[in-house]
Amino acid sequence: MATYIVLLGPPGVGKGTQAKFISDQTGLVHISSGQLFRENLKNQTDLGKLAKSYIDKGDLVPDDVTIAMLRERLSRPDCKAGAILDGFPRTPAQADAFEKMLIQFKSGVSFVPYINAPEDVLVERISGRLTCRAQGHTYHRKFDPPKQVGVCDVDGSELYQREDDKAETVIRRIEVYTEQTAPLIEYYRQRGVLVEINGDQPVEQITTELLSALKKVVVE
Repeated sequence: MATYIVLLGPPGVGKGTQAKFISDQTGLVHISSGQLFRENLKNQTDLGKLAKSYIDKGDLVPDDVTIAMLRERLSRPDCKAGAILDGFPRTPAQADAFEKMLIQFKSGVSFVPYINAPEDVLVERISGRLTCRAQGHTYHRKFDPPKQVGVCDVDGSELYQREDDKAETVIRRIEVYTEQTAPLIEYYRQRGVLVEINGDQPVEQITTELLSALKKVVVE
């Protein structure tokens, strides 16, 4: 049976990094909700045009449109063994819709790692990010500083802090995530597939714990 992993965790906890490691180790495709939307909008698919009609009006894209995008993506040959979902589902209602869709694939969610870390750690990680204006290369004031302050090592362009990376914005993003996701965490906990991972430790240690937990789930 295919393995479907739903990766949960607040902004700045490193979900994208861990998803890449899990993907490399297991061969499962990493699908982020943001990437899924960008692909459909860029390629002007029917679903992309439909989503854009809501976005242009400032409305939220309905769950059934997002689910349809996901169904199409999971139907491709590279997802035959399953996938790692990042950014979806965000609510119990979306999780229910996702479960119903997976029944059509004769499968279900196998594993839900919830990576968490204290708010101050998350704020430090995100608010220290710097982005280059030319090509979007990223740095971190503390963990990955440029060789020359304020200048991109690659193309020499100015480094700046994005609005959504500023501390006050980050705190609000974390609050919104917590409010939205708390019921989802309980949803998967009750189904016995949630595994909590401490995100306030070295990246390699988080990866080791994730892969160890995944191995147990797949074996059992």
